[in-house]
Amino acid sequence: MNDLDIPIFKKSYDLYKDFYICLKSFPRQDRYALGHKCESLISELLESLLSASGLSGSEKVPHLDKASSKLNLLRVHIRLAKDIKALDNKKYTEIQTSIDEIGRMLGGWKKSIVVKLG
Repeated sequence: MNDLDIPIFKKSYDLYKDFYICLKSFPRQDRYALGHKCESLISELLESLLSASGLSGSEKVPHLDKASSKLNLLRVHIRLAKDIKALDNKKYTEIQTSIDEIGRMLGGWKKSIVVKLG
C-alpha cells in the first residue's frame, strides 16, 4: 500500500482541499493571518502523518504525537475563525467533523501501536 493511500492521510488531504476552498471566502484581513495559519497546520499534519507512515513500531509515536498536537491547535484556530465570523457555521461544522474524524483515526492508530508493542 502506498503511503498516500492510508485512510487518515486521505481524510487529512480532503480536509486540506476543503479548507483551501473555504480560505477564498475569508475576509482579506483574516485570510493572510488566521487563514494561512490554519492552512499551515493542516500541511504540517499531513507531513507528520507521512513521516509516521514510513517508520516502524515505536518510531511512529513521536510523529503521531506531533500530528495530534497540530490537530488540536487546528481545532482552536478553526473555532476562532468561526467566532470572528471568518468562517460560517455550516463550513465550520463540516471542517470540525473532519477534524474530529481525523482525531479518532489518529487515536486508533496510536493505540494499535501501543497494543502491538505490548
